[in-house]
Amino acid sequence: MSKNTYPPIADYGFIADSHSCALVSRAASIDWCCMPRMDFPSCFGRLLDWNNGGYSQIAPVGKYRTIRRYLESSMVLETTFRTRGGEARVLDCFTMREGGQQNPHQQILRIIEGVSGTVEFKIDVEPRFGYGAIKPWIRKDFKGNFLAIGGSHGLVISGNVDLELKHRHNLVGACATEKGSRACLSILFRNPEEIDDGLFEIPDTEELNRRLEETISWWRDWCKQGEFKGRYCDSTKRSAMVLKGLTNAPTGAIAAAATTSLPEYPGGCRNWDYRFSWVRDSCFAVKSLAQLGYEKEANGFRRFIERSAAGSAEQLQIVFGLGGERWFPENEIDRFEGYRGAKPVRVGNDAWKQSQLDTYGELLDLAYRWHNRGESPDDDYWEFLVELVNAAVESWQRPDRSIWELRGEPRHFVFSKVMCWAAIDRGIKLAEDIGRKAPLDHWKKSREEVRRAVETRGYEADRGVFVQAFDHPIMDGSLLLLPVFDFVDYKDERMIRTTDAVWQELEQGGLLLRYASLSDDLPGLEGVFLSCSFWLAECLARQGRADEAHQVFERALSTGNDLGLFSEEYDTNSDEMLGNFPQALTHLSLISAAVAIEETSKTTP
Repeated sequence: MSKNTYPPIADYGFIADSHSCALVSRAASIDWCCMPRMDFPSCFGRLLDWNNGGYSQIAPVGKYRTIRRYLESSMVLETTFRTRGGEARVLDCFTMREGGQQNPHQQILRIIEGVSGTVEFKIDVEPRFGYGAIKPWIRKDFKGNFLAIGGSHGLVISGNVDLELKHRHNLVGACATEKGSRACLSILFRNPEEIDDGLFEIPDTEELNRRLEETISWWRDWCKQGEFKGRYCDSTKRSAMVLKGLTNAPTGAIAAAATTSLPEYPGGCRNWDYRFSWVRDSCFAVKSLAQLGYEKEANGFRRFIERSAAGSAEQLQIVFGLGGERWFPENEIDRFEGYRGAKPVRVGNDAWKQSQLDTYGELLDLAYRWHNRGESPDDDYWEFLVELVNAAVESWQRPDRSIWELRGEPRHFVFSKVMCWAAIDRGIKLAEDIGRKAPLDHWKKSREEVRRAVETRGYEADRGVFVQAFDHPIMDGSLLLLPVFDFVDYKDERMIRTTDAVWQELEQGGLLLRYASLSDDLPGLEGVFLSCSFWLAECLARQGRADEAHQVFERALSTGNDLGLFSEEYDTNSDEMLGNFPQALTHLSLISAAVAIEETSKTTP
C-alpha cells in the first residue's frame, strides 16, 4: 500500500469515554478503535494496515471540503462537509453517562445532520477484530440491527440509517441529508456471548439523541472544575480533556497514548506500544490536572499505584496495564504492514522489565503534593511510602534506563539520581510535617550523599552545567526538570547555564531533541521531542525570561493540529507529527508550561 494512502497523523481527531478511545480522520473515518478498553486489541485498525485493519466511514459521495472542531468544552467531534449540493456535518463521540465509571454505555455514536441543500453520504462499516486477525461474522436480527461477533469481540450496529450486508463481513449504506435532517449510527461493544444470547438493549433514535445531549453536558460539567483563566486557556482545557480521555475510569490509570506503533521517524523501527500506564507520565499528568483544578484524578491514580504494587515497594513496576496488569510482553503483529510501512507493529511493551529509579521520586512527590492539599497518609499508605524512600536510599547508586527507557547498557543518569534525592527529600518533609516515625538521620545522610554525587560526577565544572549521566557529559532534555523537584532553583546560575546549553545543543527547527542523535543504541534517527520544548518554555518562564518563554511555547504550540492535539514527536523537515497520538506527556507538559507563563507574568514587573 502506498505511503501516501495513509493520512498524516495530524489528520486525526480523538474521542474517548475514559474506557475506550478512537481516532477519527478528517474524512470522518474511524481508523483506530480499541474496545472495551484502549489497551485491548483493535476492532478498527486501518491506521496500521490500510487494507486489512478495518474502519467505519461516513463521507459524501464525490468531491467535498471539510472543516472540523470539537463542540465547545466537550469531546464531541464535529466534521462539516461542504459539497456542490449542500452542507452537512457528522458528530462523533463516545457517549457518556452518570455512573459511567463502572457502567459505561460502551458506545460510539455517529450522527449525520443536514445544514443546507442536499448531501449524499456513503457509509462503510468494516470491523476487523484482534488487530485484523478476525473478519467478524455479521448477521441481521429480526429488528434490522446488525450483530458482529468473532473471538472475544462483539459489536451491535444499529440506528436509523439503511445498511446492508456486503461479503458477509462488511456493512454498506447510504443516506441523503436536507436542512434540519438527522440520522444516527450506533456502534455498541458487547461480549459475543451476550450478543448470542440476546442480552443487550438497542437504544432507539430518541434515546440516541438524548445520549448526545447528555454527553455534551457531561463534558461541560467536568470542564467547569477547571480554574485556569490565562492566555492559553483553550489549549490547556483541550489538553486536560485529552488526559481525562486517556484515563481508565474504573482504576484511575492513565494511558501514555491512545495508539501503538506510530513511528518516531518515518519508516523506522522505533515503534512502541504506549497504551499502558507509566508511573512517571501519570504522576506528571495528575500534577498538571491538579494545577488546573482537577484533583479527583490525582487521588484516583495514587490509589491505583498502591493497589497495583500490592502496597509494596518491592513489587512496584515502572508501568502497569490499565487494569493493574503486571505482565504484557512485547510481541510483533506481522500481518500488519504498519503506518506508512513502518514495521514492526508491536503490542505489549517490555519496558515493564526495566529498572527506572526516577519512579520513587515521582510517587513521593505525588504523595507530598496530596499532603499539601490537606490529605494525610493513613498507616498503610505511610508504610508503603517508607518502603519507597528506603528503596531509593538503597538503589540510587545503581545505573538504570531512566526516563527515556534506553535499551542499551544502563547508565548513571543524573535525572534518576535527582529523583532518588527527591524521594528521600519528600519522605523527610512528610515525616516531619505529620510526625510520623521514620529513620530520619539515615535518610538525611543519604540525601546529602546523592546531592554530592550529582554535584560532582553529574556536573561539568568547566562549563558549569549539569550533564546527562556520570561519564556522559552530553546534554539531555530531562535536565530541564531538575528545578521542578527543588533540587536546584530555576534561577540558580548552574540551572540557567544548563538551560542555555540544552537549548543550544539540542535545538532543531526551534524545537528540542530529547538527547543527541545516535546516543541511544537504537538504529535510525527520531524527531524532536515535543515535551522537552514545553519543559524549556517552563524553565525560561520561571527564570523570568518571558519573551524567550513565549517564543519557545508558541513554536511548540504550532506543532499541534487544528483540534489542539499533539503527538509525541515532530519532524521539522516535513512538518509532520511523529510517534503515538495523542500523547499524554506532551499535553501535560503544555499545561505546566502554560501555567508557568501565566503565573510568572503576574509577578514580572
